[in-house]
Amino acid sequence: MTEVTLVQAVSMALARAMEEDENVVLLGEDVGVNGGVFRATKGLQKKFGSERVIDTPLAEAAIAGVAVGMAAQGLRPVAEFQFMGFSYPGLDQIICHASRLRNRTRGRLSCPIVYRAPYGGGIHGPEHHSESTEALYAHIPGLRVVIPSSPVRAYGLLLAAIRDPDPVIFLEPKRIYRAVKQDVEDDGEALPLDLCFTLRDGDDVTLVTWGAAVKETLAAAETLDSRYDIDAAVIDVATLTPLDMDTILASVEKTGRCVIVHEAPSTGGFGAEIAARLAERGLLSLLSPIERVTGYDVVPPGARTEHRYLINEDRIIAAARRAVFFPEAPTEQDHTMEDA
Repeated sequence: MTEVTLVQAVSMALARAMEEDENVVLLGEDVGVNGGVFRATKGLQKKFGSERVIDTPLAEAAIAGVAVGMAAQGLRPVAEFQFMGFSYPGLDQIICHASRLRNRTRGRLSCPIVYRAPYGGGIHGPEHHSESTEALYAHIPGLRVVIPSSPVRAYGLLLAAIRDPDPVIFLEPKRIYRAVKQDVEDDGEALPLDLCFTLRDGDDVTLVTWGAAVKETLAAAETLDSRYDIDAAVIDVATLTPLDMDTILASVEKTGRCVIVHEAPSTGGFGAEIAARLAERGLLSLLSPIERVTGYDVVPPGARTEHRYLINEDRIIAAARRAVFFPEAPTEQDHTMEDA
């Protein structure tokens, strides 16, 4: 095994997929000579050649559309948008063509594309470099939305996404690209799509999250246990659509309480969909209202105030305590004062 970061695990998975299948091709802005803005494709053009690792013009609509044509003719393109906020010019191609090709041709054609994009804040980026709009893509039938939260899951889920016969939006949380290392065996073993990962069992409250927020959520769970004697389960959703609701429901049936954590703005965020399904299918299991810890309904701020926007451990702890001690729950202010 090799100890690697999340971005290195992405690179390993891409190399493995290209070695195994000559139809896998990479395309995007600066993915070849420069190895991508975050160096996820570093060295791959030299290894596999410029016909399989293709530097494109600065034209996201063209990147998205060319990938559809490639996929329809038997290739397996992995198209990179430099940042999630740059993917919007490609929405027409992704929504109107990639997501509908199987339906449009009544199954005669499939569309095995992976659209990769670094997403989320935490790197002091300017406008359109810190977007977390995964709910936009999760709303589109025909698209899978996959978000890894560790090097191991990045490697296994990306391989599964590349091998999938339908289009996958693969969002990489750049805030944790290099935050942690894990032993990852480059054995070509994929992880299952469409399943949540239970990272921590618990009896008192279920914390549901994905992407970079897994880091703060796991830290909050440890603090809840050690400081407040609250046993928190942590579920990494990983594949937003199709959503593995059974794993979440089973945990909430056990704990009776749920806190949903995500970096994206609250209104219309994917956490609202999870909360709605809990209300529909698990209402009688709930002992307290569902809590959400999210980003704010504002444009992601610049470097100086970014830390005020991003979710943190304290907010997760406060929400979990409100859920556990409902209806006599401590307020967030009580939590802050107690820890001062």
